[in-house]
Amino acid sequence: MATGGQTADGVARRGLMFVLSSPSGAGKTTLSRMLMAAVPDLQMSVSATTRAKRPGEAEGRDYWFVDKAKFEAMVERGELLEWATVFDNRYGTPRAPVEAALSAGRDVLFDIDWQGTQQLREKAGADVVSVFILPPSAADLERRLHTRAQDSDEVIRGRMDRASHELSHWAEYDYIVVNQNVDAAFAEVQSILKAERLKRARRVGLTEFVRNLQRQLEK
Repeated sequence: MATGGQTADGVARRGLMFVLSSPSGAGKTTLSRMLMAAVPDLQMSVSATTRAKRPGEAEGRDYWFVDKAKFEAMVERGELLEWATVFDNRYGTPRAPVEAALSAGRDVLFDIDWQGTQQLREKAGADVVSVFILPPSAADLERRLHTRAQDSDEVIRGRMDRASHELSHWAEYDYIVVNQNVDAAFAEVQSILKAERLKRARRVGLTEFVRNLQRQLEK
């Protein structure tokens, strides 16, 4: 097992995979950005994707943009922790940078769907903490999709249709957050991450820390 990184209290900790999922437009990307800006020792998992680059996106920051042949090669070589097909495009998480971060005691934030979350759970088990973000209503979800002004009406209708299917997987997640107010939702998500970081099983340096305390007490 990896030794983990040193934390402020002197106890080494193994990092965790922190998953945020939601129907498109429910707020997972906004909450992810807020976490990245506010939480130390947290890095965003950058997925590989076959979809086209959108205005304002940058290679290596938002996604690794690859063609379908390269993506399939990555799957065949076992280079992806998870991958899924969404709206005829493929998305996947490169394995190496995630494993390196966890071993160093850093957490990795995932903005992925339920399919990817299932694959992560199968491969990484206790390293995964999953949170599903719900919109307060269907009308609110549709309004948010229109406000983004990134997609056509036809695409938005497709996303609304898909949302019902995605919602059916809510019970597979560790935590559920209703995003009626983004600041309140952020506070809840941040509290989840803080608590999960303190779990005994992730604090891989606790055994040595306690032994040192015992030695000091026995002097």
